[in-house]
Amino acid sequence: MSSNGHHGHHGPRGPVDSSRVPRYAGPATFARLPRLDEVGRADVAVVGVPFDTGVSYRPGARFGGNAIREASRLLRPYNPAQDASPFALAQVADAGDIAANPFDIGEAVETIEAAADELLGTGARLMTLGGDHTIALPLLRSVAKRHGPVALLHFDAHLDTWDTYFGAEYTHGTPFRRAFEEGILDTEALSHVGTRGPLYGKRDLDEDARMGFGIVTSADVMRRGVDEITDQLRQRIGDRPLYLSVDIDVLDPAHAPGTGTPEAGGLTSRELLEIIRGLASCRLVSADVVEVAPAYDHAEITSVAASHTAYELTTVMSRQIAAEAAGAVEAVEAAEGADAAERSPAEAR
Repeated sequence: MSSNGHHGHHGPRGPVDSSRVPRYAGPATFARLPRLDEVGRADVAVVGVPFDTGVSYRPGARFGGNAIREASRLLRPYNPAQDASPFALAQVADAGDIAANPFDIGEAVETIEAAADELLGTGARLMTLGGDHTIALPLLRSVAKRHGPVALLHFDAHLDTWDTYFGAEYTHGTPFRRAFEEGILDTEALSHVGTRGPLYGKRDLDEDARMGFGIVTSADVMRRGVDEITDQLRQRIGDRPLYLSVDIDVLDPAHAPGTGTPEAGGLTSRELLEIIRGLASCRLVSADVVEVAPAYDHAEITSVAASHTAYELTTVMSRQIAAEAAGAVEAVEAAEGADAAERSPAEAR
């Protein structure tokens, strides 16, 4: 196989064959996929960011990425819900971890942005495993350099548009306020999904609305149903480049106890996965799943939910990459046909 992965003769390199090597054996890359250095380049790079210095309550999300990888051993190569084999449609690979300074949030944010720039510069889309939600800011900066201001769907119990904590501007509760201020979000297409729980005051909601965010609460999902909500989100996003950020605490603590700031009354894992599947027609340019804190988990409940969330997001990206590649081939063939017709009009008739 050639060193540049899916450009070889055999198509993308997929996961380890579980009929030959049991799922619990060998290294826990995401979904048992090859490492990025084994395939040269990837269409989707799954990358960990073990950073949790921005948390305001329980620490521990620095261990989230590897917990998700461990739980992802059970993922299989065919996704019936989307009728797709994501790892055959595009080269997906595990790019390891971005090592960020745990004692200096500002430096960590710069490191994450630079590493994301490098990966996106290869043409890959990112499926990032956090880490706390602080990391969404440098990831959004990086994606916006390539696509301009992006649409954002933010799945979270919390708004994460607060201004400061203890005078600190860069925390896991402030990334989308900073992103709004920096002009890297498309303010026509911003939405929180799954928000709930007590706030510091009504002003939190007023300021959030001023930035252009719509809010779909967890109660809205319960009352109106997944299909209606997903349809509304699709209309809001249109064909804009979309970044999707999932704080695992969007799920009810029954479905995700292993997180830093749990709130009762959340989505079920089934609702979250179905909403993501319903966004398959959107232009998903990169995504993250953050705030998995395995020290508070039971029986890998949270890590399993997060691994399946990342799997659905990866499937959406792989399907789009394959569709874009097919469209590009058709365009080339059409252009070649037109050229041929011009060269020999008599034969073309």
